[in-house]
Amino acid sequence: MNIGKFFGDYITPERLNVMIRVIVTLGIGIPVVILVKKLIQRILHNKLSPQSEQLVVRFVYYLAVLILVVNVLNEFGFKLSALLGAAGVLGIAVGFASQTSVSNIISGIFLISEKPFVVGDLIEVDGFSGVVQSVDLLSLKMKTTDNRYVRVPNETMIKTQVVNLTRFPTRRANIGLKIAYKEDLNKIRKILADVAESEPLALKDPKPLIIADKFDDSGIAMLFGVWGKTENFAELKTSLMARIQESFAKNNVEIPFPHISLYAGEDSKPIKIINEGSANK
Repeated sequence: MNIGKFFGDYITPERLNVMIRVIVTLGIGIPVVILVKKLIQRILHNKLSPQSEQLVVRFVYYLAVLILVVNVLNEFGFKLSALLGAAGVLGIAVGFASQTSVSNIISGIFLISEKPFVVGDLIEVDGFSGVVQSVDLLSLKMKTTDNRYVRVPNETMIKTQVVNLTRFPTRRANIGLKIAYKEDLNKIRKILADVAESEPLALKDPKPLIIADKFDDSGIAMLFGVWGKTENFAELKTSLMARIQESFAKNNVEIPFPHISLYAGEDSKPIKIINEGSANK
């Protein structure tokens, strides 16, 4: 092959001029796109919620990239009208195949506008609990408490019940208890009040909740709720349970367990089966 003839036929002054313009466009356009992204991040910092800031920054970034790509294609001789026509035909075809994506985008906009949670909140959704890392157009990303990465589609977030565990600065640790019928309820209430009073992580206001809930099969069901700071919730609940167990043992409070009676016949005596022994005899 004659290299001189090849360059003479294909590397014409017009084509060389196009290549130079494309290189200059990319050389200037790419830094400008990066600069615009950083500038938008700096302008919006601490002015919007983290997820709203992420959405606006990415929208501006993708728009700037699109403008750069259109300019490069224009240098190669592609007509914008032809591109828009092709994009319209392609968009109709893709639209039927991407209804879920569109639904996720619309759901993402609703999530960002409603703000049921922000980046950094601990939430429960669809059987998972974790810290929100980002809310994007298509999905939410979160890191679970056992360090797993979970992606939840925005449409699922809209249709599913979401529990925000860290929305408020305080939270009540609820502990369900069951007390034997022979126990004095006033005595139990006094013991539980002392437990709450002696717990350093418990808040004095609001006051602890001590309720006799119902007469259950094997004892009286009670609800013991103590308020504390949200960041101390797990530690507070664990400490309360340890103190309750210690106080009940010290005061000989019986925690009942289910009993089952079996009858072999009409004249036979019942056989009592105890699933577990009492905590305190």
